[in-house]
Amino acid sequence: MMKENDYSITKRACYLGFVTQAIVANFTPLLFMAFHREYDIPIASLALIPAVFYIVQLITDFLCAKFKNLNYRRSIIISEITSALGLIGMAFLPALFPNPLIGILICVCIYAVGSGLIEVLCSPVIEACPFPNKEGMMSMLHSFYCWGAVGVILGSTLFFTLFGLANWRILACLWAIIPLYNILNFATCPIEPIVPDSEGMSMSKLLGSRTFWPFLILMIAAGASESSMAQWTSAFAEASLGVDKAIGDLAGPCGFAFCMGLGRLWYGKRGQHMNLSSYMTVAGIICFASYLVASLSSLPIIAFIGCMVSGLAVAIMWPGSISLTSARIPGGGTALFALLALGGDVGGTLGPSLVGLATSACSDSIQSGLLSASVFPLLLVVSLIFIRHRISRRMA
Repeated sequence: MMKENDYSITKRACYLGFVTQAIVANFTPLLFMAFHREYDIPIASLALIPAVFYIVQLITDFLCAKFKNLNYRRSIIISEITSALGLIGMAFLPALFPNPLIGILICVCIYAVGSGLIEVLCSPVIEACPFPNKEGMMSMLHSFYCWGAVGVILGSTLFFTLFGLANWRILACLWAIIPLYNILNFATCPIEPIVPDSEGMSMSKLLGSRTFWPFLILMIAAGASESSMAQWTSAFAEASLGVDKAIGDLAGPCGFAFCMGLGRLWYGKRGQHMNLSSYMTVAGIICFASYLVASLSSLPIIAFIGCMVSGLAVAIMWPGSISLTSARIPGGGTALFALLALGGDVGGTLGPSLVGLATSACSDSIQSGLLSASVFPLLLVVSLIFIRHRISRRMA
């Protein structure tokens, strides 16, 4: 077997893969006002962009779970190519259609395929590498999504301040340089399958396993706990702190991603001596308390601090759920990681949707909407307790 040092390029490639995913997920929403002004697209129609992105990503997750013998190298190179093509196409394709929104959605579909492949494949690629601290390495890997989100928000805001929003096409092409460069990394780095293709479990076998379902619920709860706050912090900052959108984006999603990145970085460096399940349980309780503070506090600044603390708390949930599951179902293969990604994305869609519905039902009170989402960290804690109980019963 190769030594850990031989996998340094693999590690760098996967890190940049998650940065790429952060770029395609967070860059286009920053352009909504540019699309509205230049292409005269109604604001309500722009809501199709994130909806189509997550739907295509969910379909990609599902297809990866269905096809057992997935070529890791070829598929992950395709993820970088489609991510770059989607970003570059965004600069040119909308103007070629009578309805520019069609061109935008085509580009969204292209880079959403790349995002879905990155989400499914980077985790098992890192898991298969001979690193001694697998749980910490998984947390470190997922921290790069956070740093990518912070980077794309800060970098884009700085670019627009210096050169104007009208030059967004140039920036779209500049962001595409990262996935284009990363094609070389994935083409040359050592990549090992998490299990041999012939031994990996099929999607139907996993879904028929009683062992797998508690972990899938855990993953859904993790995705919902993270995304509910992440997607509503900008609106929350604007509504509760009374700041404009630019400041709201920096203080909200950027601040939340920074806190989440810190949490993942800390666990990646210091978490090897901790019990992951216990750590996640404590994180779930803190996250639940943070949601309560954010939704019930009458002081806006205290409520906003609750949002940021939840970023630290949710940090371990997504990568920790992957690590716990792969440890308990070591023969799951690609289908396991694809279904976990699917579960995380289902939670990432369900959580923010519940917040939106509850907000609308409570006279547009975002705090009331966030209160409804406190059920997800609670579900995560219950799932962890149930999993530990089942493991202890089997060992007795």
